[in-house]
Amino acid sequence: MKQQVSKWMFFIACLAWAVMLNAQQPTPGVKELELRRSDLLKQIQESESLLTSTKKNVTGQMNALATLTGQINERKRYLQQANDDLTTINREINALSKQLAKFETELTEKRNSYARSLQHLQKNRSIEERLLFIFSAKTLEQTYRRARYVKEYAAFQRKLGEEIIVKQIEVTAKKEELGETKKARLQLLKELEEERQRLEQQEKQARSIVSGLQRKQKTLQNEINKKRKEANQLNARIDKLIAAEIEKSRKAAEAKGEKGSEAKKTSKPGSMGTFTLSKADKELSGSFVNNRGKLPMPVTGPYTIVSRFGQYNVQGLKNVKLDNKGIDIQTRPGAEARVIFDGVVSAVFQFQGNGLFNVLVRHGNYISVYCNLSSTTVKQGDKVKTNQRIGTIFSDKTDGGRTVLHFQLRKEREMLNPEPWLSK
Repeated sequence: MKQQVSKWMFFIACLAWAVMLNAQQPTPGVKELELRRSDLLKQIQESESLLTSTKKNVTGQMNALATLTGQINERKRYLQQANDDLTTINREINALSKQLAKFETELTEKRNSYARSLQHLQKNRSIEERLLFIFSAKTLEQTYRRARYVKEYAAFQRKLGEEIIVKQIEVTAKKEELGETKKARLQLLKELEEERQRLEQQEKQARSIVSGLQRKQKTLQNEINKKRKEANQLNARIDKLIAAEIEKSRKAAEAKGEKGSEAKKTSKPGSMGTFTLSKADKELSGSFVNNRGKLPMPVTGPYTIVSRFGQYNVQGLKNVKLDNKGIDIQTRPGAEARVIFDGVVSAVFQFQGNGLFNVLVRHGNYISVYCNLSSTTVKQGDKVKTNQRIGTIFSDKTDGGRTVLHFQLRKEREMLNPEPWLSK
């Protein structure tokens, strides 16, 4: 009898230990959210360490405003994510509270049931009383049923005891989980308040810069026109190189077409022309498309996007419209440009006037463009791999070491917004 009790107690202890170990596991949802926010916050903090313009003229103020605007956008993105996480955590707290209430109700019911069984045993506690109950049966069949009832009732009591222990552990674990989730909520609320205050400070600083620029409207417009002219010249050169690449592919396809009709179907005479892809190119292009939103940032180190794709007005400045064919990414002095996907260098050229390098890399019928490099380590025809460094980004020593990569993404002649393609 003592051996059976020992085995039963050992089983209960093992069961309790297993449940406790499981209860100690962190809540995956909340921990995942914390890690994601931590990455975003780290990116914001690193981008704030980037040097902003030290010039007090219009160009310097515009550069400072661009950097500040990029940091403000990053902080707004963090706040949006944090608010979404807060909603998720509130839902988790509600769900855990309901589960805890259910577990406590079940525990109370099991305890009451166990108490009733003990009261029943109290009335029939002696061995003599149990034997008398069994052998006072009028028939052998009734004797057997009574003996089985006594045995099953004892097993029922043991099971109730086990269930109470397990349920008690579940209740304790759920209380701990709820407590940890509530602590995560308080921490998140604190983070939100701190980040809102920092955002207000940055927006105040941006308004101050805008106010200064408003007083220099004419000079500002002249500077923007100058920048637009330089950008148009750069884009014209890129367009010309891409057109040459398309024409080269078209002629190659026509040359192959003389040996068979299959290649002719891919390029019709009189069309604008498209890249004719080999089987390997098609697989590469397909892989490129499948990695939309996962491609690495084309710079090393911390960064902030200081100018976005397309046409947009500068907030607070009347009639000041910017037009970007790609995105501008500010990083630290010494940072390098890196390739976003496997490909082949289709062109390396220097822009007349500043002597800086620009690199075009072909990925099937997609082309990535890296501009504003002070030096480069690749040449036309080189095969490059994802994340391969291809040159150092120019740092303007006259402007506090301001380091900005101009990055574009094309699909043949079509200009694409790079941001949805890049992983942040």
